[in-house]
Amino acid sequence: MRLIDELRVHRVIIEPNEALPQLTLDFVREASKATSVRVSLLPRILEVVGSAIEVDDLDGLTLLGVRRFGLSRSARLLKRGLDVTVACAGLIVMSPLLLVVSILIKLGSAGPVIFRQARIGRDGQPLEMWKFRTMIAGADALKAQLAERNDAAAGLFKITDDPRITRTGRWLRRTSLDELPQLINVLRGEMSLVGPRPLISDEDGLIIGLDRRRLQLTPGMTGHWQIAGSSRVPLAEMVKIDYLYVAGWSLWTDMKIMLRTVPYMLARRGL
Repeated sequence: MRLIDELRVHRVIIEPNEALPQLTLDFVREASKATSVRVSLLPRILEVVGSAIEVDDLDGLTLLGVRRFGLSRSARLLKRGLDVTVACAGLIVMSPLLLVVSILIKLGSAGPVIFRQARIGRDGQPLEMWKFRTMIAGADALKAQLAERNDAAAGLFKITDDPRITRTGRWLRRTSLDELPQLINVLRGEMSLVGPRPLISDEDGLIIGLDRRRLQLTPGMTGHWQIAGSSRVPLAEMVKIDYLYVAGWSLWTDMKIMLRTVPYMLARRGL
C-alpha cells in the first residue's frame, strides 16, 4: 500500500503464480484496498492464443472464443500483395545502393557477392536465403572451431567481434543492409516481409511438438524477434513470440512491425 501511494500507481497488473496461489490471492486483496488503483490479472491463456480472442455469447453465458489458428485464404492474399508491392518498390528505389554495396564487397575480399544460406521455410520446406556476403569465403567451415565463443541465447549461434566478418561486412551488419537481397526471396514467395524467423536446420531441430506450428506461416525478413534483438532472445521465447504473431496476425500488425524495424536499423549504426 505504501509503495502504491509513493509511486502514484494507477493500475496494478498481477501475473498469477500457479505454484503459490494463496500468495497471488493475498496480493490481489492488498492491492484492491487502494480505492484509486485498478487491479488487473494477466491470464496465462494469452500465452496460447495471444490477442486472437473473441467474446461469444451462448444463451446468456459469456465465453472466450479462439479464432482458427493460421491465416485465411483472403488474409494470405492480402499479405502476399503487400509483400510483392513493397519488395518491388524497394528493389527499384534502392538499386543504386545495391550496386554500390556489390562493388564494395567484391573489392573488399575474394568470394561471391551473395551468400546463400540454407534455412527452413514454410511447412518445413528448405529455402536458400539470400544475403550480401559479410564473411570471408568458407566461413561456415570455421563454425565448429569457434563454438566455444558462442555468446548468443540458447539454441542460437553468434559471436561478438566474429573474426570471420570482413570490414565491409561489419558495416553492412551494423546497418542491416546485408539483409536487402532477401527482397528477392520475398518476390519468389519463399519469404515474407514480416513473419517468423527462418532458422537453420540445427536450430529448427530443437523445436518439437506443437511449437512447430510456427512453420505454418512464411518466414519473414523482420518480425517481433528482430526488434527485440534476435541474438538476445532465447530460442524458446522466440518460438513463443512467433506463435503469438501467427495467432493474432493482422495487416496492421505487419505494418507496425515494418515501421518499428526502420528506427531499429538506424539505431544499430552506432553499435
